[in-house]
Amino acid sequence: MASAGITPREELDIKTADIKAAAPAFQQGAVDLSKALTTLIKTLDGLGEPWGHDKQGDQFGAVYKPHRKNVESAAGILVLGLTSIHEAMVDLSDGHVDNDKLIGGMFTQIKTGKQSGGAGER
Repeated sequence: MASAGITPREELDIKTADIKAAAPAFQQGAVDLSKALTTLIKTLDGLGEPWGHDKQGDQFGAVYKPHRKNVESAAGILVLGLTSIHEAMVDLSDGHVDNDKLIGGMFTQIKTGKQSGGAGER
């Protein structure tokens, strides 16, 4: 920890505003990656199979196609992951605010009037 600039006695202090400020970057990353993935897929689909269908072309295609699908699938998973992180950060910051209000409410003074019927009173 000390090598990261944090001494053992320091506490991790994450502000709600920091979480809310960071969350949109993950959503924008998801949008940008999704657009890039769509462009990639459309472009590659538009090219067809330029390697041809001779023996060497068929061998290349047999190896290329599954790898292409794996890359497309992985990029799709990354889009979903970035979106999920964004949603989790928003939920976390909202929950943090709600929790702060709840805890704050537990420690406010409650004005009370004179109580009757307590121990020793009749």
